Amino acid sequence: MGRYLNSTVPFEIYRQIAGTRFFVDKTPLLEDVLNIAEIDGQKYLCITRPRRFGKSVMAAMIGAFLGKAWDSSGIFDHLAVAKDKNYKMRLNRNNVLFIDLSRVPRDCNSYEQYMSRIQDGINQDLKETYPEAEIDVSGTVWDNLLTIYEKTKERFVFVIDEWDAIFHMAFIPKEKHQEYLAFLKNLLKDQIYVELTYMTGVLPIAKYSSGSELNMFVEYDMTVMERFSGYFGFVEEEVDSLFEIYLRTTKKPKVVREDLRMWYDGYYTASGERLYNPRSVVCALANNQLTNYWTSSGPYDEIFFYVKNNIDDIRDDLVLMISGEGVEAEIQNYAAVSMELNTKDEIYSAMVIYGLLTYRDGKVFIPNKELMDKFRELLMNKESMGYVYRLANESKKMLVATLQRDTDIMAEILEFAHNTESPIFSYSSEIELSAVINLVYLAARDKYRVEREDKAGEGYVDFIFYPTRKNEDALLLELKVDSTPEEAIQQIKDKNYALRFKGKLGEKPKYTGRILAVGISYSKKTKKHSCKVEVL
Repeated sequence: MGRYLNSTVPFEIYRQIAGTRFFVDKTPLLEDVLNIAEIDGQKYLCITRPRRFGKSVMAAMIGAFLGKAWDSSGIFDHLAVAKDKNYKMRLNRNNVLFIDLSRVPRDCNSYEQYMSRIQDGINQDLKETYPEAEIDVSGTVWDNLLTIYEKTKERFVFVIDEWDAIFHMAFIPKEKHQEYLAFLKNLLKDQIYVELTYMTGVLPIAKYSSGSELNMFVEYDMTVMERFSGYFGFVEEEVDSLFEIYLRTTKKPKVVREDLRMWYDGYYTASGERLYNPRSVVCALANNQLTNYWTSSGPYDEIFFYVKNNIDDIRDDLVLMISGEGVEAEIQNYAAVSMELNTKDEIYSAMVIYGLLTYRDGKVFIPNKELMDKFRELLMNKESMGYVYRLANESKKMLVATLQRDTDIMAEILEFAHNTESPIFSYSSEIELSAVINLVYLAARDKYRVEREDKAGEGYVDFIFYPTRKNEDALLLELKVDSTPEEAIQQIKDKNYALRFKGKLGEKPKYTGRILAVGISYSKKTKKHSCKVEVL
């Protein structure tokens, strides 16, 4: 057993994960991957997903299952893969080279030092495992592997985690990227000793000018390729099962199942399947608390990094996305490797690849509350966002005015919004008006869960503001164009929208604060807003 060749690392990583309370069995991926290699002859696979979507766990699983330096039957005999007819024949039968490219040696400050550690480590493992092969520890890895194959006919499975880590390392200059791709090409491409290469990362394989370095790989990303979709992230049924475990094993459960959906769901695969962020779900259940887990490692400045080069074109779209609308985009996977993101499609493509947006039916969306909170922070804290920043900060006044039923201040803020320079405030439809309402109530998201066109009573209400504290006021907001706020409030009453807050007959009310009906109308002719707030 060595540091890279038949290392115990993937086995130990997966053994520990498989023993946790909120473990999800994704072992059918093993059958899928091995069938591709054995039946279809595709032995170069690259799986790309946003960070924290289970890529490294799946890489460890593959290493733990295939590696022959240990017995992992104690793990896998109880999992779904054991039902595969080829299970025993495949378990622990391979030489596995497990390489985590995100690991950096101490005091590393050059590409040469970074790569030497990997090559020297593999060569040393080969020398110790195959002493009769007369390995040249100062030579190239691929020459030594070929020597071993010629003498023993043994082949190797390569599990390469975080293949794109080098593109994020500040000490490695851009001109070394091509050299790195050449290293992977020499190590893997058309090499007889390669039995399977399973590679993961965030970035799609960079398409450089020659276009041939790594073209042997079949890339499986989340937005285009349907295969492997359900293995990365949690599907609805898996979250249901985890939630049942949570209820059985948590003394005083505080998390509600629907809130998991609101906070962490909303990503889409190429097949249209919805996915939850797996890290966030597990952290929320383990900690018995809903909060920002996935995004806590990167503040709103991470989002600003992508939009800063084209704020003028992006900010109107952000207003629409904050309101729950999708924005048309043409996703270009290669854009993520660009150091300069300028066009909207480049920016949105990178944000989808990094998991900051999701993509469905030709449009990009903010997937869930966890990320919505970060976008809200961006709009409220970056002055360079222009009018959007100014309106977002007016939203603090808008919420206070609404709760105090000060309709004059409400109308004044809406007039201020209407008089901004943005074309989004043309109010040619209720979509634009809804976007404005979202913006002028942006600060309310600190204290409310805001939902649009939610089913309530006998129809659909434009906005429902669910207070995070049960003793706070709840809001039902209805919009009208070329009508009156009185008609809007009458519709709230006639449709009995307030039932959403009152609970079922015989149950305690869900909320103990007031229920406020908020009617807002806009006249296309006079360009004026009218507001009315009434306690129901």
